Amino acid sequence: MKSDCREIFPVVGSGKYITAPVITEDGQPISDPLVLAETSQDDNTIEIVKELTSRDPLDNKVIQWLLTLHQIGLDVRRTDRTLVFYEKEENLAKLWDILSVYAWIDTDVGYCQGMSDLCSPMIMLLEDEADAFWCFERLMRRLRGNFRCTDSSVGVETQLCSLATVTQVIDPKLHQHLETLGGGDYLFAFRMLMVLFRREFSFCDSLYLWEMMWALEYDPDMFYQYEDSGSDMEKTEGAKVRQKSTRKCGKYERENMKVKNPEAHLPISVFLVASVLKDKSSTLLQEARGLDDVVQILNDITGNLDAKKACIGAMKLHKKYLKKAQATPSTQKLFPFTL
Repeated sequence: MKSDCREIFPVVGSGKYITAPVITEDGQPISDPLVLAETSQDDNTIEIVKELTSRDPLDNKVIQWLLTLHQIGLDVRRTDRTLVFYEKEENLAKLWDILSVYAWIDTDVGYCQGMSDLCSPMIMLLEDEADAFWCFERLMRRLRGNFRCTDSSVGVETQLCSLATVTQVIDPKLHQHLETLGGGDYLFAFRMLMVLFRREFSFCDSLYLWEMMWALEYDPDMFYQYEDSGSDMEKTEGAKVRQKSTRKCGKYERENMKVKNPEAHLPISVFLVASVLKDKSSTLLQEARGLDDVVQILNDITGNLDAKKACIGAMKLHKKYLKKAQATPSTQKLFPFTL
């Protein structure tokens, strides 16, 4: 796949990356001298683009992909920029390569801001670029729904709606305060859910948090949900394993399985955000007089959260919520919110 991308645009795999558009929306090379003067394009890149566009007319997939590449470059420059690892241009180029190839193969979602935050740890922890790519690709199978947005909805809409419900159950006073401030849609939590707290925790703590989240949510049958191939018989066998081996599930998942109402089975990320809000409840109630204040208070916690404490808090809130779910037979009463 990388070879295919390199054949289209040879900057891929060259140890370099771009941070400015190389073509127009109709597939023509950028020729405005003012634009070229402000870009990082070298003469070689410009020649590559001219040669590419001199062939047969580019199809729409290629055009859309080429239009994405400079945005990936801009995001790569901003990703984990305080880490020594990214002082080397070759590491920035490796991150750009992986995201560029992923944008090419995922024709549905493509590349969206935030993906670089999820991919960065793979680059740092796995020296082999192919291993890093496939780990990221598998992670995106699980999270790509977060990035699927339309003119009328955002990818994490369901989780934001669930967060509103959970907060009303565990801290109705805070929920009412947020609604009064116009934050009842909980969009201020968008980033936390989108990139799994990469920017709220330190680099090491965010990885520690991921490990705990995935261990707590572990379900032996989960593998089959993210595989394109595999027969129905294999999937059925996986379901049988789950029924017989619930003790192999993570602690969070075991708690979920005790509740018959599937609507109550929410991802642990929702409860992690809820635990952060609960921890900051007093501050939010006393100091937040508008949505800007809410955002500022939550931004102040960036890099200062404890992953273990957050997971413990999330588990406690989860148990409290499930008790409410079991006591509320009506799905409508338990999930009254829409965005």
